Amino acid sequence: MQAATETKSLRIADKAGADALIAHIMQTMQTLEDILSEEGGHVRVGRLRQGLSQTERKTALGASYMQSLEVAKANAIALARFAPESIEELKTAHRRFAQVVETSQIVLATARTVSESLVKSLADDMNRSRTATVYGRPSQPPSPYGKGPAGRSQPLVLSRNL
Repeated sequence: MQAATETKSLRIADKAGADALIAHIMQTMQTLEDILSEEGGHVRVGRLRQGLSQTERKTALGASYMQSLEVAKANAIALARFAPESIEELKTAHRRFAQVVETSQIVLATARTVSESLVKSLADDMNRSRTATVYGRPSQPPSPYGKGPAGRSQPLVLSRNL
């Protein structure tokens, strides 16, 4: 995190400074890639708690990455002059990183959709067992209090300790 603070006010004046900034960005991207891949692996097999255990670290690295990119944009001319070959490597690494982020987002969206579907089907099953059936069709007796069938449904309670 200290490196992100240092790069925030960094002005590139030579090849060493350009190489150091690009190396910092590449290292941050690689660490984020590793975390996202590990997270995706855990989420794919249903270990959500382990998959989301590094959220704080991922957030800090993401902030550092974004700050470093801002410094790179502010020093674009100096980077192009002092380290043109490193910029090409950075662009290639950034494209790869964007694909990893996209894959991670797809995995998380799929997990969210599946969990929402499970909760919805659980709620439907719970409400179905409370509904009386008359001749095989669900039936709701009239309420003496003037409320419709929605007034009799109970809230769904989930345990996060499972």
